[in-house]
Amino acid sequence: MILKLGIPKGSLQEPTFALFEKAGYSFRVSSRSYQPVSDDPEIEPILLRPQEIPSYVEQGVIDAGLTGLDWIKDTGAVVEEICELRYSKLTNNPIRVVLAAHNDSPIQSVKDLDGKRIATEYVRLTERYLTQSGVSAQVEFSWGACEVKVPALVDAIVVNTETGNSLRAHNLRIVETLLTSTTRFIANKAALSDEAKRIKIESLQILLTGAMNAAKLVGLKMNLPVAKQAEILGILPSLQNPTLSPLADSAWIAAEVILDHNQVRDLIPALKRAGATGLVEYPLNKVIY
Repeated sequence: MILKLGIPKGSLQEPTFALFEKAGYSFRVSSRSYQPVSDDPEIEPILLRPQEIPSYVEQGVIDAGLTGLDWIKDTGAVVEEICELRYSKLTNNPIRVVLAAHNDSPIQSVKDLDGKRIATEYVRLTERYLTQSGVSAQVEFSWGACEVKVPALVDAIVVNTETGNSLRAHNLRIVETLLTSTTRFIANKAALSDEAKRIKIESLQILLTGAMNAAKLVGLKMNLPVAKQAEILGILPSLQNPTLSPLADSAWIAAEVILDHNQVRDLIPALKRAGATGLVEYPLNKVIY
């Protein structure tokens, strides 16, 4: 059994490889080939533009792949969504597909686009949005870099943005948000009907979501005096109750807990002041709920 897996090339390529690495899969791209090689002989990774992956999955050219919800909606591809994976090129925040215009433009809403020109990579998504809004405008496809076309060539653009920095750098402002999008793991129905491929896809789902869960968590171990157990444990938030283990000295116990990594910098000093010792913070690769 070989699972043909679409990997998004471009800005999402390295974050995707990093996520798979945490999930336990190593992908390598040689200098003489554009296609990666996996250390799992059952996976055939194929680098594709994320815009292409939904259609190739729908058609059965590939069995599964990772792409954005924005491209699934734009292509209208009929695919099975396995899970959401909240990662992107800069942060773990969703991206937004937005309508943007120049700061000096009179355009304040989609209604102001009647008879105007719009450049975008999201032609079908934009055309549907205009139709739903009762607006007639000319939509032209653009191979990226839409920001530089406003206002000299077009009146507005529809682009995706993660931080908004590129829009601000080009003196543009967001008029409306068409869609909020995150990365999705998708598959076609034929692959899910094949037992071996379905099991492989389910295994990938478990490991990838486990790696995503672990990205924002850390483990914390410590020793604490039994006399102060209630006080110290009262400081600790946790996914579940802390794991407690007896020590050779009956006056002490060991505690282990999983925490949001943003909490640790405040908690460790508080725990130390409360009487905990031997505090050890460690990273996590996977957390499976």
